[in-house]
Amino acid sequence: MASANTSWSEENLSCTICLDVFNSPVTTPCGHNFCRTCINHFWDEKLEYKCPLCNELFHTRPDLRVNILLSEMVDRFGTPVRVKEQPCVEPGEVPCDVCTGTQLKAVKSCLVCLISYCQTHLEPHQRVTVLKKHPLVEPIDRLEDRMCEKHDRILELFCKKEQVCVCLLCTVTDHKSHPVVPLKEEYEVKTAQLGKIEAEVPQRIQERKLKIKEIKDTVELSKKDADKEIAEARQAFTALIGCVEKCLDDFNQMVKERLKSTEKQAEDLIKGLEQEVVDLTKRMSTVKQLLHTEDHLHFLKAFRSLKDPPPNRIWSTVAVRPPSYEGALERSLHQLEETLDMEMKKLRSGDELKKVQQYKVDVAMEPLPLSDPCYVLTGGRKRVKGVGKWNAYDNNLKQYSEIREDRNYLSLLARQGFTSGRSYFEVEVKGYTKWNLGVTTIPGSKSDHITFIPSHGYWILTYNMDGLVFSDDPAVRLPLRAELQKVGVFVDYDKGWVSFYDVGASVHIYSATGCTFSQPLYPSLSIQY
Repeated sequence: MASANTSWSEENLSCTICLDVFNSPVTTPCGHNFCRTCINHFWDEKLEYKCPLCNELFHTRPDLRVNILLSEMVDRFGTPVRVKEQPCVEPGEVPCDVCTGTQLKAVKSCLVCLISYCQTHLEPHQRVTVLKKHPLVEPIDRLEDRMCEKHDRILELFCKKEQVCVCLLCTVTDHKSHPVVPLKEEYEVKTAQLGKIEAEVPQRIQERKLKIKEIKDTVELSKKDADKEIAEARQAFTALIGCVEKCLDDFNQMVKERLKSTEKQAEDLIKGLEQEVVDLTKRMSTVKQLLHTEDHLHFLKAFRSLKDPPPNRIWSTVAVRPPSYEGALERSLHQLEETLDMEMKKLRSGDELKKVQQYKVDVAMEPLPLSDPCYVLTGGRKRVKGVGKWNAYDNNLKQYSEIREDRNYLSLLARQGFTSGRSYFEVEVKGYTKWNLGVTTIPGSKSDHITFIPSHGYWILTYNMDGLVFSDDPAVRLPLRAELQKVGVFVDYDKGWVSFYDVGASVHIYSATGCTFSQPLYPSLSIQY
């Protein structure tokens, strides 16, 4: 019997709230026993009065009475009996809602009771038949958030139309006729959608990073372009300011020279007048002395020297004319206007040249016969060495006509022609006494009797002792400001333009417009050593 009593006391003398030996045990109306302090503290924290073990709801707070038999049993054994230790709640874990004092870790949550239980307080749900029917899930914090605020029922469905969680009563009231599915089913759908989003997001992030880089590169390029434009503008305006300052200096110099000439004329006249004043003063002194002499002989000898006075210049007709500046400022401003206009044209030509240079082409030259002693090709077939000196070209040319008998005349032609779009090439002509360059539609002609004009398929710029000429009917004579060193040729096949530029001076030389091209245009060059 003693063994049986000891067994009974170990299982039944502990409060299921504090897990310690009963202290002033009291009994609830449902027959369960708790420490008076534990059950009162438990109810003080709840809005409803339920039994912590069986969850029986009491409409009013029960009037607890001491369990005399249980008190005597506690006094009889007198030794504290503790339930096997259970783990306390750690940060991030769900605590037991029933434990008082030290809260233990919840092992399950009841979706009916909406309470999380530790292993000890879960025991009634595993033993009592009614409680066994309650659905248990893994511990969930804030179970009250899972309740429908309107119907006080658990949220277990999902309305696909309004995309909200609903309870069972919602489906027959506010969400009647709406398509609803269990939360788990919608969870699986949404999880699949998140999977797609998870796969798409890195790609979208990468796209945006690339776009950020593109924008930053654009800004950086814009800064470089801005710096370049500012530098070019500073250079252009410095040149224009230099022209204005030079014009002002020239005007000031002209005014000063005229003033200096006037001052020199006045100085010479003043010297002449001062000398005459000196001479006349001396004559007056001599006259006064003679008037007071009584020596007849001396008087007559001295008078002889006075009777022929020095030439008397008519000074009334002599005058210093102030320099005239009338029209000088207007002429200076007109000259400045012409200079600025010329500089503006040069600047515009420079901008135009930069634009056309982006269409620069490069076509390799045809190999030339090694037996020809007049010239050889070097530098990747882009240079011609002839008659003992080097001549470099930036375009790619090939021979198309015979070498003249004097062995100092060479005609070259590009292997590849232009058939559309825009093209640009440059030819270095420095050191040649005669040259013809441009484009032609006649790549194989060797006749010396063809006139190189546009109507015959030639758009040629010619340089010789007569100057610079565009070959046309009639010929167009062009101004030559300085010796040309490199000539640029721009072709707009579709618009029918052929333009020539002085590359060194960045100046536009001439443009043939309104042309009609129906055949390929080949760069052409003839040079005289």
